[in-house]
Amino acid sequence: MTDPDVTPAPAPSRAEESAAASAGAAPATAQHVVLVHGAYADGSSWAEVIPILQAAGLDVTSVQNPLTSLDDDVAATRRALDLHDGPTVLVGHSWAGTVISQAGDDPKVIGLVYAAARAPEVDEDYAALAARFPTPPASAGIVHAGGFAQLGERAFLDHFAGGVDPVRARVLYAVQGRIADTLFASRTTVAAWHEKPCWYAVSKQDQTTSPDLERFVAQRMGATTIEVDAGHLAILTHPGEIADLILAACGIGSA
Repeated sequence: MTDPDVTPAPAPSRAEESAAASAGAAPATAQHVVLVHGAYADGSSWAEVIPILQAAGLDVTSVQNPLTSLDDDVAATRRALDLHDGPTVLVGHSWAGTVISQAGDDPKVIGLVYAAARAPEVDEDYAALAARFPTPPASAGIVHAGGFAQLGERAFLDHFAGGVDPVRARVLYAVQGRIADTLFASRTTVAAWHEKPCWYAVSKQDQTTSPDLERFVAQRMGATTIEVDAGHLAILTHPGEIADLILAACGIGSA
């Protein structure tokens, strides 16, 4: 019989349940990985991570985002998810953290991995959140033309691609994805990290996104977090550490 003077404990939130499951149980196993690139980049930015994942037996797809709107990038990501027929880990770098937060509600996605990435709350003004943290130097090098934006050469080479071999950095600069001027103002209607286990790689030397902002969103998500002694493109300069984190999310490794 229930004591009328005793107030029942509130039911745990889905986020709390997800965190408890991550901490107390082995993650589900995934054989599929979808990688999503950020702004000022393309799908080849995952070129060093992909062979490590493939060598582990994973089926990998790298999305080519149009970078024209959040909806367009989410649609491209959902098309990539549709190529896989089983449990999948969804991975986002930089801007793509917004994309995977929106697209990660797909039922086949069993985990989300963020690399130096945004991780917005539903309808959050992410620019206002970022303004609470130090402004990284790459931001001063954005060049606008014809409704699109890109990073100027010096900002790209010195800050966005800091730590990357200079010859390769210039190739990345040549193929950088131009973004719609309105892209970063997009707001999500889903924050899948409330529902799915999350992993996060903080880039300690990042000059494109504040490392303190990265730490904040990782903590807010309750993500399993590593810190990589790298710039914004740790996915290229430290692919082993990023791949290990993805493998842990797939349930076939440990971070």
